[in-house]
Amino acid sequence: MAKTKELSKDTRNKIVDLHQVGKTESAIGKQLGLKKSTVGAIIRKWKTYKTTDNLPRSGAPRKISPRGVKMITRTVSKNPRTTRGDLVNDLQRAGTKVTKPTISNTLRRQGLKSCSARRVPLLKPVHVQARLKFAREHLDDPDEDWENVIWSDETKIELFGKNSTRRVWRTKNAELHPKNTIPTVKHGGGNIMLWGCFSAKGPGRLIRVKERMNGAMYREILSENLLPSARALKMKRGWVFQHDNDPKHTARATKEWLHKKHFKVLEWPSQSPDLNPIENLWRELKVRVAQRQPQNITALEEICMEEWAKIPATVCENLENLQKTFDLGHCQQRVYNKVLR
Repeated sequence: MAKTKELSKDTRNKIVDLHQVGKTESAIGKQLGLKKSTVGAIIRKWKTYKTTDNLPRSGAPRKISPRGVKMITRTVSKNPRTTRGDLVNDLQRAGTKVTKPTISNTLRRQGLKSCSARRVPLLKPVHVQARLKFAREHLDDPDEDWENVIWSDETKIELFGKNSTRRVWRTKNAELHPKNTIPTVKHGGGNIMLWGCFSAKGPGRLIRVKERMNGAMYREILSENLLPSARALKMKRGWVFQHDNDPKHTARATKEWLHKKHFKVLEWPSQSPDLNPIENLWRELKVRVAQRQPQNITALEEICMEEWAKIPATVCENLENLQKTFDLGHCQQRVYNKVLR
C-alpha cells in the first residue's frame, strides 16, 4: 500500500481551530477535502497531547552504537579496501554482533557506498608534475577551444573478450543454457587493431591497422585519414590535433611531418589516457559491437565500421565536452597538490 502524504502543520492546526469553534469532523473533512477518519485522528491527538506536532516514533534501536559507527567509518576512511567481513569481526571483538547488511546500511547512512575501484595509470612523480602542469595551463580555456580539437587514438577489440560481458535474466540452475552463456576461447579468439578520431561534431574516420604499426605507417594513416576527417567534420580554421606520447607519435620524423603539414598539435602529458575522451568513445563502440555478437574477425571488422558510423554527433559532443574532461583535470590538480606537499 502506498504511503500517505503527511498533513502540513498549518492544516493540522486549522483542523483543531475548526473543531474548537464547534464544527463536526464530517464538516471539517468536507471543508478541507480530507477524510473524516483523518480529521478525527488529528483531533484525538490534540485532545490527548495538546499538540499537533509530530511525536517521537518508535523503532528498533540501532545495533551499532554511535561509537561503533565512528570506529568503522574511521577504518574505511583509512583503508577503503576494508571488507564488510573485516568490519563485522572488528565490531565483534568490541562486543557488538552484526551482519554484513547492517554494516552496508550503516556506512550508507554516513554517505559511503561500495563501488568498483577505478583503474588508473600508474604514475611516477614526473608524470604527476606533467599532468598538474597541463591542468594549470588549460584550466581557464573556453569550451570553444576544446570543441576545435580532433582527438585520436588506437585500440584493440577482441572477438570474444571482456568486451562481450553482458547480464542475462535467467531462472535458477539455468546458468549453462546456451542463451545464458557467452562463448570464450583462448586469447580472446583473435582481435583487430583500430585507429580512429573524433571531435565534438561527430566521429571521424575509423580504419583497421592490419600490420604492426611503426612510425612510417602511422604517418601514412594520418596522411590518408586525418585531413579528410577534419574536412568531413567541418572543423574551424586552426583546429588542433591530439595524440598521446606513443614513440610512433613523438618520433622526430612524425613531428617534422606534422610541422610540414602545419598541423597544430596539443601538447599531451605522458601516462594520461584517462584524460582523453576518446577512451569513452572506444567503450561505446565496444559495447555496441558486443551486443551484435560477431563470430569471426571479418564480421568483427565490418560491425566495428558500421557501429562507428552509427554513433550520433550528440554522443561525441557529450563525451568530448571538455567541461567534463577539464573538471577531471581540476580535480586531479587538487589531489596532486596534496600528494606533492
